[in-house]
Amino acid sequence: MFYSIGRFVVRHKYWTIVAWVIAAVAISMTAPSLPSSSDESSFLPKSYESIQAGTLQGRAFPAAFTPSALILYSRSDGAALTKADLAATAQVDQQLAAKHISQVEKVLPGGPSKDLKYTLGLVQMNAKSVGQPSQSTAAKTLRTDIKPLASAHGLTAKIGGQAAQALDAQDASQTSTALSLAASLGLIIITLLIIFRSPLIAILPLVLLMALDYTTASGLIADATKVFGLQANNSLSALLVVVLLGVGTDYFLFLMFRYRERLRAGDDHEEAMIHAVGRVGEAIASAAGAVIIAFLALTLCSLGFFTQLGPALAILVAVTLVAGLTLFPALLATMKPRKLFWPSKAWQSEPTGTRFASFGQAVRRRPAVMAAVSGVIMVALAIGAFGFKASFDLSSGSMPKTVESMVVQNEMVKAYSAGAADPTQVLLTSTSSAPVDHAAADAFAQGLTKDAGVAGLQGPTQFSKDGRTAEVNLSLKYAASSGQAIDAMSGLRDSAHHAAPAGTKALVGGETSVFADIQTAQDHDYKVVFPVAAILIMLILGLLLRSIVAPWYLMASVGLGFAATLGATTLLFQRGSNSGGLMFLLPMIMYLFVVAIGTDYNILMIARLREEAREGREPREAAAEALRHAGPTVAAAGFILAATFATLTLSGNSLLTEMGFAVSFGILVSAFVMAMFFTPSLTALIGHAAWWPGRADQVKAAPVADVATEVRVP
Repeated sequence: MFYSIGRFVVRHKYWTIVAWVIAAVAISMTAPSLPSSSDESSFLPKSYESIQAGTLQGRAFPAAFTPSALILYSRSDGAALTKADLAATAQVDQQLAAKHISQVEKVLPGGPSKDLKYTLGLVQMNAKSVGQPSQSTAAKTLRTDIKPLASAHGLTAKIGGQAAQALDAQDASQTSTALSLAASLGLIIITLLIIFRSPLIAILPLVLLMALDYTTASGLIADATKVFGLQANNSLSALLVVVLLGVGTDYFLFLMFRYRERLRAGDDHEEAMIHAVGRVGEAIASAAGAVIIAFLALTLCSLGFFTQLGPALAILVAVTLVAGLTLFPALLATMKPRKLFWPSKAWQSEPTGTRFASFGQAVRRRPAVMAAVSGVIMVALAIGAFGFKASFDLSSGSMPKTVESMVVQNEMVKAYSAGAADPTQVLLTSTSSAPVDHAAADAFAQGLTKDAGVAGLQGPTQFSKDGRTAEVNLSLKYAASSGQAIDAMSGLRDSAHHAAPAGTKALVGGETSVFADIQTAQDHDYKVVFPVAAILIMLILGLLLRSIVAPWYLMASVGLGFAATLGATTLLFQRGSNSGGLMFLLPMIMYLFVVAIGTDYNILMIARLREEAREGREPREAAAEALRHAGPTVAAAGFILAATFATLTLSGNSLLTEMGFAVSFGILVSAFVMAMFFTPSLTALIGHAAWWPGRADQVKAAPVADVATEVRVP
């Protein structure tokens, strides 16, 4: 089949290119804009208590004052605020309200800190537009308008809160995308120049990927997001660019290495391209299929971030796969080899005595030692994974600590109680037609203050107009996103549920409640997505290799690589930097990238090993030859993909920094430890039994008519 695809594309190369251009333009022009949200609660389904509490609060207290932005006032000289200063801040609040900024409904004074170094202004915005770009724009206008008003009184004013965090996350995402793109492009160009010594080959894949592949995929992702009502996180665009460049360049390399091999064998350049597509097509399609299935498994998640991320990345990889089998070979076939590889002439002859041949001989002579050494390295790193702790503050994790909203958050934690900035709401609602008894509700509120994690009440108990719902606001002893607050939430919920007066029901809401539910949803997702993705990938491996044995140890090796990656990341970012934990999204993203991409390199290596065995070589010799021929491809692809993900560490965004290191480290382990040594060594040791019950490694004499369609993998 892949040989037929190659022949069709090469024979109709210009029409193939035109079809891609037309499709990219049409899809991009008709695609809607991609919506975005930085609200953690939007990640959860409606069945969770925090979401039910928020829904009840909105229905029972439609006019309740819930600030979307916070103004943190302080004196310019750092001294304590005087009565005149407090009066001035109230005046500034009134002046801001009088400007009638779009989305801003009220601006009211808040309370001063105990040391009188700070006081707050509370900004209420349209509740129907929470998390939308219009509120980010309002936060930007507030920052611009308030500075001259505050400075006229010798005051400094900073804007924080949800709307400001969304604005800063958006700006940080744009910055991180630009940095990642620039660094990725530079790394890919330099690496391809070193490998092929051709400026055209170094630039060509990037032009194709960004001009046509990314344009087409982005449009399809936006269409899918609109059709299925998904939400996009601000970090998504940077991740899409990195995945596109990394995976797309990998597929380009798989094709180019085999194309160059066929040219060296004496094929005409068009026939060489047809053979290249025919021989690597199965491996690329199987590798891409494993990645796509792993990403689509995310749709089984409870968390909205992953249900958006999974389909988006699956669409991106699917479009890149089609480009790798059609667009790349069509464009390459339009050029003669001398022009394509200019000024290098190294493509005309195969080098001898390569380092990968030495690695292959080491695997042939001592497969048990090579498997043991590489396995011990991964096990040693995996031990660090037992210390993993999750951090649930996605807003601060998605942007640098120096941006204004994060400065406000950190200063408020110091000036006020740790949980004052994000109070916890407990909703007490009647389960009958009778209203909630005021005295019972007040007693209920006082009883909650005795809970171990509660610092105290924030204001009196509020009652809805119909009297059927009461709201109790509590300050926790800990910051809303901290592990202590999330641990305390379980006890607080139990206390609230058991202490609810007869005829009422208690629901606990607020940011910490959301984080606690995210933790519960995450635990559920691990139990569902991990095994489903593993089983589906094993099915792909089984179909490709016609074996039941090989998929088991291949997936086991990939799982060990994942554990090693998580351990190394935990040691570096959690213990090494003494942080409270790693972003809760990280293990899921690591698992899918390391498992899927690690499987890619295993597929390339073991498929080449099978090919060598079919030519009559014994298992150890086949492993050595597979490493000699496929090693350079795996090494180049792994290095480029790892370097591309490593550019995320330049973003200043802790989530992307941790993700960039973890995925790049996992890819290096997959390419240079697992696929290069562990997998071929195990296959050599297991021998013919690795292909049971099939006979995929047996020598087969291909009919003369089928020689051209023989599938060979680099």
